[in-house]
Amino acid sequence: MREIQWFASEEASLRALENLMTEFFHNCTTNERKREIEELLNNFAQQTGAWHHCMFFLSHTRNEYVMMFSLTVFENLVNKMWIGVASQDKMEIRSCLPKLLLAQHKSVPYFIRNKLCKVIVDIGRQDWPMFYHDFFTNTLQLIQTPTLAPLGLVMLKTTSEELACPREDLSVARKDELRKLLLEQVPTVLGLLTGILETYWDKHSVIASTPPPSPTSREMELLGSLFQGSQYSKLLCQPMAVLDSESHQLCCLVLECLAHLFSWIPLSTSITPTLLASIFHFARLGCDLRSKAKTGPLNSSSSNGQLNPGTVPTANGQGQNGQQCEVNKVDRARLGVLAMTCVNELVSKNCVPMDFEEYLLRMFQQTFFLLQRLTRENNAHTVKSRLQDLDESYLEKFTDFLRLFVSVHLRRIESSPQFPIVELLALLFKYTFNQPTHEGYFACLDIWSVFLDFLTNKIKSRLPDRESVLNRYKDALVLLLREVLNRIQFRYNQAQLEELDDETLDDDQQTEWQRYLRQSLEVVAKVMELLPSHAFSTLFPVLQENLDVYLGLRQFVVTTSSSRRLNITAENDCRRLHCSLRDLSSLLQAVGRLAEHFIGEVFAARFSDALAVVERLVEVTCYGSQTSLYDLETAVPSVLKPDLIDVGRKEHAQALAALQAYSHWLAQFYSETLSHNQSQFINLITSAVDACSPLITTKVPEKLLLSSCHLMVSITSTVRPVFLVTLPAVQNIFNLITTENHRSRLPQEAHILVCRALSNMLLLPWPNLPETEQQWQTRSNSHTSLLSALTREYRILRATADISPRQPVLDNVKAVIQQTLPVLRDLVDGISSESTKSRQICYQSLQESVQVSLNLFPVFIQQSDVTDEMLAFFLTLFQALRVQMGVAFTAQIIHTFLSMFTREQLAASILEEGSAGCRVVQKFLKILQVVVQEPGQAFKPFLPSILSLCMEQVYPVVAERSSPDVKSEMFELLYQILHQNWRYFFKTSVLTSVQRGAAEDTMENEAQFTAAMQAFGQSFLQPDLNIFKQNLSYLESLNSKHKLYSRKLFRTSMLFHFINVLLQVLLHKSHDLLQEEITLAIYNMASVDFDAFYSVFMPEFLNNCHGVDTNQRAVLARNFKLEQDLPSFTQSVQRLVNDLRYYRLCNSSLPTGTIKL
Repeated sequence: MREIQWFASEEASLRALENLMTEFFHNCTTNERKREIEELLNNFAQQTGAWHHCMFFLSHTRNEYVMMFSLTVFENLVNKMWIGVASQDKMEIRSCLPKLLLAQHKSVPYFIRNKLCKVIVDIGRQDWPMFYHDFFTNTLQLIQTPTLAPLGLVMLKTTSEELACPREDLSVARKDELRKLLLEQVPTVLGLLTGILETYWDKHSVIASTPPPSPTSREMELLGSLFQGSQYSKLLCQPMAVLDSESHQLCCLVLECLAHLFSWIPLSTSITPTLLASIFHFARLGCDLRSKAKTGPLNSSSSNGQLNPGTVPTANGQGQNGQQCEVNKVDRARLGVLAMTCVNELVSKNCVPMDFEEYLLRMFQQTFFLLQRLTRENNAHTVKSRLQDLDESYLEKFTDFLRLFVSVHLRRIESSPQFPIVELLALLFKYTFNQPTHEGYFACLDIWSVFLDFLTNKIKSRLPDRESVLNRYKDALVLLLREVLNRIQFRYNQAQLEELDDETLDDDQQTEWQRYLRQSLEVVAKVMELLPSHAFSTLFPVLQENLDVYLGLRQFVVTTSSSRRLNITAENDCRRLHCSLRDLSSLLQAVGRLAEHFIGEVFAARFSDALAVVERLVEVTCYGSQTSLYDLETAVPSVLKPDLIDVGRKEHAQALAALQAYSHWLAQFYSETLSHNQSQFINLITSAVDACSPLITTKVPEKLLLSSCHLMVSITSTVRPVFLVTLPAVQNIFNLITTENHRSRLPQEAHILVCRALSNMLLLPWPNLPETEQQWQTRSNSHTSLLSALTREYRILRATADISPRQPVLDNVKAVIQQTLPVLRDLVDGISSESTKSRQICYQSLQESVQVSLNLFPVFIQQSDVTDEMLAFFLTLFQALRVQMGVAFTAQIIHTFLSMFTREQLAASILEEGSAGCRVVQKFLKILQVVVQEPGQAFKPFLPSILSLCMEQVYPVVAERSSPDVKSEMFELLYQILHQNWRYFFKTSVLTSVQRGAAEDTMENEAQFTAAMQAFGQSFLQPDLNIFKQNLSYLESLNSKHKLYSRKLFRTSMLFHFINVLLQVLLHKSHDLLQEEITLAIYNMASVDFDAFYSVFMPEFLNNCHGVDTNQRAVLARNFKLEQDLPSFTQSVQRLVNDLRYYRLCNSSLPTGTIKL
């Protein structure tokens, strides 16, 4: 490396540094050379007294790189080494840097000026007020000096950022002191900022040339109800100020300061009505149509106190080249955005003191005055064009305000007689449905969703007043429902809906169109919950209209010997059909959402409406299956063919899904009609099944096939009609599934669903019939026949269990296994929560297949993908049918698994992270979890083997690897062993523990218990956040259920180790997201014996803390209060962690040999 000397003369050193910095940033400099320069600069910065040179450099250079380097040296000195700097040097730095700022703030670039401000503020953060008593006074004086006010405001904002919410490089005591000092200054600061805003507004309002338009009588009526008199309306109807560039820059800085101050100061009377009025004056600028401009992010030029490019003021205040007017558009919007940012900071606070509530009300009144301006319609502008002409950022801020108002404050304002909430909703309605962008519309729909949730909760909590509350809002809800429904229909909103992308998936796996429809239907559903009858009367006629169009297509279908054709030729008719089919699909979704409002207590009252819907849905599904729109040719292929295939399929699938949503209503209809005429119900079910049956074939598009399969599953699992199995259509499905024909086999997902539907018919109890009429024997025989047909090929494999087949045969065997076991697993899963009889019949039918699976398992132990499928099947069996399998056979299965999963086999599988091998081990561990949770003594003999497998075979492999999935299951297994089998380790009876106390624990299998606890402790040293959280919750659970922390073994040999590990985790900030959980666990452990914690653990912990001296340890110990309540203890832990980190930071930055006093 080339040697560079720092010259004796500071001028020569400066020249050398300038050359180095220029070379470093030159695009021809190599990376190796840059590393050399970087090392050289770092060495210089670490020298004692380097700041002396940097002070000279700052005063004598114009090189921006040198300035930035010098300021970084100062920043490092102040933040990391200040405690070791001599008092005289500190005084010199505190004196020189502010002088330098005053001398150069206009000539240096804004980022250099801002960096210098931050260094001065950092010094204040350390020394104010004791050693730097005029720090804040100087800032206030700058603000009050007209020529230096912008600089003072930059200093103020930086002070607010760095002192109000300081980083962790301060002790808690110092943080508290700084906040207290700042809060004392708040009234003075806010008074100064209010004065600046008032002065500049008044000064520039006087010369405004154009008076505002007079409000119409309708607007005055609304304003009167909003404001109770004229003072606010007069105030806000004053002429708009027209600011010059310098005034604009200053006001922007004031508003930025206010926005940051409001982010941390509490709401109080220091925020005066005058200040609020001044902020709202500037917020009005965003409503001005002349302010159309894209302002960009909030940290743009005005944040830096710089004039916007192109705004070079001349002597008369006009921009060069006549640019003033154009720049003013940006300026006005910018001020409006900043003012609304201030408003939103205030509104976001949930804690409102009593004495501030009146101010809050005034603020809402003033904001809704602005909302009325935004939604005002006149001859020159519609509401939509007005919003389109406004700045996008301003609209976003205004929408944020409305969201905060509704979500945080509506509950406290709504009942105020001074606040006309219904009129507000009318304005919000206009604002919502005139949004110029989709994102803006989505944001407004979210606001309505929050309002509807509020209203629903209010009605639930005040049931006697339900009607009066609903009547107050009914008109608004009716309008909202109608407009949202119109917005999702191409008939009313085609231009906008055609713009939505229906192909590209977002992060939530939905297209833009799907998101639009989903959010709209969420609002529709919430209105339906409040006004179900009205929602039905609004929605059903619209659905009828589109259904009539769809059902009328039959007359245009022309059938020839070779094809079926839809004979619609006029392009306009094709377009209308396209819109109608799209709308029908959307409306069917909406009708499906209405289903839950027809069941339960209201079933009888709303029966006729629901019946009308279900009859229409059955009609349209039958019609769709008969006409097969997806299979038609069209007369105008370019216009309609792709659309008809797609839309026809979607509409038909949607009709099936909507009918599926009414399965609970059909179930209630069935139970209500059991004792009288069932013909109406039988016709509905028969028609629905007739509609599904032709679609269950490989020739139908998969989306439609799956919809029909899901409907069949719902009918068989939820409705469960007795006569279902006798229907010809159902017999056809039975024949299709049980006939051995590979070419007609359905796709796997559809095949599984159909098999589940057929099994449900035979296994699930029929509703409202006694056990004697369930025909279990007949159904059992039929189910055995069904399973026999489904597993025909699988059961033949028993013969291959003892040999290792050749590759082609092996592939065929694997294919059979992977086709059959998912079907059987799904059938078992479907009856897991059903009656004992259903499970008995199921296991009886499965018995042979289960035995085949167990015989095949050793053959495929090396084939992870097959083993994965087998273990998934066995896991489901253990979860649902372990009683039916019996103890002997279950024990045989467990024994087989334990013998097959050797340490080598487990290690090989786990090392295939993220693969089938890992999934195999996960499922194996899940099976063992089920086993160890089984009550009684049947499986207790397996506990030693399971513990041994867990701690000696699985744990050593995963301990030092990430393997999060296997780890998670292993620790859950450990937890379940401890929780469900506590007496395996602790034999103490209840009587003994009462008589002798917990100190006399009778311990068994101590080595295994200790190993399990060590595994938990070791996991807290790993970076995996999820495992840490899971295991911490397991320990807490074991403590709450079994008093783990109080057990003698844990208390005497483990407790302090666990507390130490958890405190170290907090100190290293490696798991900061879990601070609360960790602190609570430490408290629960300490509370076992607070005396020992404070007298033994804390002194030992502090003595072993490296990086702090004796005095600092004493301070840390003194500040950890001997409190035993959770809030105080939590505060002490947080203080200990913060101050210990702070002391270490300070000490690590001290020069060698520094003496601290």
